[in-house]
Amino acid sequence: MASEIRMPAPVCLIENTEGQLVVNQEALEILSATKNPLVVVAIVGLYRTGKSYLMNKLAGKNKGFSLGSTVQSHTKGIWMWCVPHPKKPDHTLVLLDTEGLGDVEKGDNQNDSWIFALAILLSSTFVYNSMGTINQQAMDQLHYVTELSDRIRAKSSPNSNGIEDSADFVSFFPDFVWTLRDFSLELEADGLPITADEYLENSLKLKQGTTQSDQNFNLPRLCIRKFFPKKKCFIFDRPTHRKKLGQLETLHDNDLDPEFVQQASAFCSYIFKNSKTKTLSGGIKVNGPRLEKLVQTYVDAISRGDLPCMENAILALAQIENAAAVQKAIAHYDQQMGQMLQLPTETLQELLNLHRACEKEAIELFMRNSFKDRDHLCQKDLAAQLEKKRDDFCKQNVQASTDRCSDLLKDIFSPLEEAVKQGVYSKPGGYRLLIQKIQELKTKYLQQPNKGIQAEEVLQEYLKSKESVTDAILQTDQTLTEKEKEIEVERVKAESAQAAAKVLEEMQIKNQQLMEQKERSHQEHVRQLTEKMERDRVQWLDEQERILAFKLQEQARLLKEGFQNESKRLHTEIQNIQKSMEKPRKTCFLS
Repeated sequence: MASEIRMPAPVCLIENTEGQLVVNQEALEILSATKNPLVVVAIVGLYRTGKSYLMNKLAGKNKGFSLGSTVQSHTKGIWMWCVPHPKKPDHTLVLLDTEGLGDVEKGDNQNDSWIFALAILLSSTFVYNSMGTINQQAMDQLHYVTELSDRIRAKSSPNSNGIEDSADFVSFFPDFVWTLRDFSLELEADGLPITADEYLENSLKLKQGTTQSDQNFNLPRLCIRKFFPKKKCFIFDRPTHRKKLGQLETLHDNDLDPEFVQQASAFCSYIFKNSKTKTLSGGIKVNGPRLEKLVQTYVDAISRGDLPCMENAILALAQIENAAAVQKAIAHYDQQMGQMLQLPTETLQELLNLHRACEKEAIELFMRNSFKDRDHLCQKDLAAQLEKKRDDFCKQNVQASTDRCSDLLKDIFSPLEEAVKQGVYSKPGGYRLLIQKIQELKTKYLQQPNKGIQAEEVLQEYLKSKESVTDAILQTDQTLTEKEKEIEVERVKAESAQAAAKVLEEMQIKNQQLMEQKERSHQEHVRQLTEKMERDRVQWLDEQERILAFKLQEQARLLKEGFQNESKRLHTEIQNIQKSMEKPRKTCFLS
């Protein structure tokens, strides 16, 4: 189970002081420790419209986010409250309460648009809170939505015209919920009752005409329709008498209007049930550390005078996590090899088989924990590190076998060496006795277990180092004729050559096994990369299908409403989506 943070009260996530947006380190530390997947709900709206009350209800509290009781804006910047998700186990609900927009006391409202944009970028559900009905004044107050394409970039490199399709935004924009406070109208159209959602859809209908007034009327509606595939509306009666509004934190539900209590309960239930886990392009689920990095990246971009870019933020996040994924994979490999490998191994293939099994697990672990590995740089780094570790283990195996065999030879042949020094074999017939003894000791050596892959090579090197001593005893043995000595010398040479050939053959076999293992490692990387890319592509195609369905639905609506030009522009976006879905994806790794 992932860790869960308990916050008794909200903290400021992004401070807005003297026109500057600054990230609060305390809030980042809280996110860093929150390992659960996050459902992020942000609320935005004009100041003094009751945003904080709704967020406190979502937190299951009456107090928390500052409500205030005057016409002054209480919340400054963006405040954060992380609470256990009441309906999704092992998930954390992150509530973001934003500074009220349009506060006349601020004088300079330049950061209002940035706060609006950040709420969009960070959330999985975006709540826009306003007072009264959806009329033109309410739409005019929502002008921030028309500036989103000037405040946010989906890609680091737009298309050839320098323009980004709205489809680029749809892929990562949150669900949109409009909450209407102190709503006093009857929900009906043409004399028939309608739902709050139908009321919202009717309010988003466009107006025929080409005047500037018509364009001003249509622009915010078009933006909401283009950017937010999923839209929801809730209406709220006034909670209580005006004089008691400042006491909402202390009032119980039975002190409030029953209709309002029911409406607030329905809103919370919807958010708990339908708000999705915050997910980035490619199906990357956001946890606390990822949200921490996103916040830093976006605010840093704004501070530099740049536009927050979703693609750049994901790539920056990927660089950190992919590097960590490499280290995690290497640590797993080291642990598995450390537990299962006993040096020296009897054969090189035994070591390579174990390496291959641990390598496969390490690659799988990397694939699970990595994403957006541009040009497969991190996977190539992993491959290089695994290859080096394999080579290091091979060297250690050789050394362990050499040491083991050298120790065995010393123990077994030491008595013989001492006897030679004492002149035991420097006598007539001594050479044959020496050769007989050497054969006995060789047999004893070869019967010893756990010598490893250097058994023959170390033995031959040892015997070769003693050839001069053996030859001296041969030449001084008076029982042998000169012809017999010549024959024995040739026999020894032939035996030595045969042994050398055997060692050479073993080396060639080892080299062949190493080459085959390198090719298997390469193929394993390619196989797992291909499978991952295919999974990613299936997920991406599903995402594009959803966007395409939304765009086709919106195009049909525009045609029905008689907006041919807007429909044509949307048709171009639809064609671009369809073309991108037809392009094959290629796998190129370590080529």
